[in-house]
Order: sequence, then structure tokens, then C-alpha cells
Amino acid sequence: MAQGNPQLLYGLLFQSAAATLQTFGRDPKWLGGEIGLTLVLHTWGQTLEHHIHVHGIVTGGALAPDSARWIATKRRDFLFPVKGLAKVFRGKYLAGLHRAYTQGALCCAGSTAPLASPKAFDRFLAQLRQHAWVVYAKPPFGSAQQVVAYLGRYTHRVAISNHRLVAVHEGQVAFRWRDSRHGNRVKVMTLAAGEFIRRFLLHTLPSGWVRIRHYGLLGNRCRARTLPASRQALSQPPPVLTAPASAPELMRRLTGIDIERCPHCHQGRLAVIATLYPLWPLEDVPRTTGPPS
Repeated sequence: MAQGNPQLLYGLLFQSAAATLQTFGRDPKWLGGEIGLTLVLHTWGQTLEHHIHVHGIVTGGALAPDSARWIATKRRDFLFPVKGLAKVFRGKYLAGLHRAYTQGALCCAGSTAPLASPKAFDRFLAQLRQHAWVVYAKPPFGSAQQVVAYLGRYTHRVAISNHRLVAVHEGQVAFRWRDSRHGNRVKVMTLAAGEFIRRFLLHTLPSGWVRIRHYGLLGNRCRARTLPASRQALSQPPPVLTAPASAPELMRRLTGIDIERCPHCHQGRLAVIATLYPLWPLEDVPRTTGPPS
């Protein structure tokens, strides 16, 4: 279903996860204010099959409704109860799925074609309600900087990195994978090239899709107001502004690749000798931006 409706179901995953966390954050029983969260979409598992989930970083407190106070978490061992999160998340996601179906926005084709029948779709939702849904939460394993750096390593990767590839020979691709069911043992899987490419292409996102999104006090619409208010409530100084990194510097930091080094001799330095501009005005180029966060 996700392969036939990626924009809809990926978007619903973001919306449900964010709304669930914000619901708990705004509840006075837990915090009673506006939390900040960043969500990153992942669609793959170790064997490159479809494994759709989001990773999130959540603030350990909330900005009070009057924007003058910071509300720290009342518990040291956890922020929100995991079982409660799972139930609310399941309810929000399935409600969104049902709404999309009744509005005719959900495409049921291929192996999901039988779900086009309203009775079959209702039975499908009923089955999903019977399962315990998974929300995995854990405390930060270091400073805030370490948590952001950990998540940042995965924001510009797709499905598999080069170091996991073992061999390509006679139409077969071998790669390493970690078996979490057997003590995270590292194993080697060999697939036909066509099957390897099929699995890899499962993770090609729709054009213009935004896979990193910010919500709550980190949301794009309100952070110009909420971030300074949060810093003031936490008695934190404003950040020191730094000059934006150049394209070569950014590539070195994100990928470790020096794009100015000659790819053949690895000694010489490439130099810009000309800049080619488009033949048409930039304002005539259609924009492919993702939905606002």
C-alpha cells in the first residue's frame, strides 16, 4: 500500500508521530506546553526491504503557553509512557488512513486491489487495531550534540552505504547486513542484481519530498518566536552566527569526499574555469518543494 501511495502514507506517518508527541507534551499531566521535535523518515531495513519508520529527537521539556517559562520533565526515567504513545499513535494513524480511504485519496491496486471494497477495507482496519503497535523510546546516550550528530549521520544516506558492499560478480550482488534477531551478528547476503536494484529503488522518494521535518517550537512557522523565547526561559545565550559553508566544505563534512580533488590522480586540484548559466530565466523554472512543516 505504501509503494502505491508513498506521499500519502509517508505524510500520514509524519503527521501521526508528531501529533502523538505533541498531544502528550500539551497534556498538563506530563508537561503542559509546546515541545520541539525533529523527525527523519527512513524506509529501509538492513536487507533493503521496505521498513517504513521515522526517527525523532524530542526536547526534554516544553515552552509554557505564556512563552515565559520552560517546563522541565517531571520524571527523570522517562518523558512519556511508551505504551500510551503506541496506543495514541495507532489511533491517529488508522483514523488518518480511514479518512483518506473515505475521501477517495487512497489508491488500492495490485496486491491491495481487494481492499477497494469498503467491507474488505473495514476488516483490514479492524485487523490492524488488534495488533500492538511499536513506539521505541530511549533516553539520550550522551549530550544533545551527540544525539543530533548521531541522527545527522543518517539524514543523507539512502538504503545502503558503499562499505557494506562485498562483491558484484556474474549478476550477483553481495553485501553485509546485521541480523538483530541473532545478537546483531554481521552476515553476508547475496541477491540477483535485478532484485538488489528493485529493493534499492523501493527507497526512492517522490520528487520534492522532504524527509526531515520540524514540529512544535522548532516548526518553521513559529521558530522565529519560540526559539528566542525558549532560550530566554532557559537562560541560554543566542547562538553565534557563522558564515555559511561553501559547497566543497559542506560535501567534505557530510560525505568525507573532497569534490575539488581530481578523481583520477587524487593529487591535483580541480579549478573552476567557467560557470554555465541556464538559458531560461530562473523564475520560469517550476519549483518542486515539499509540503511545509
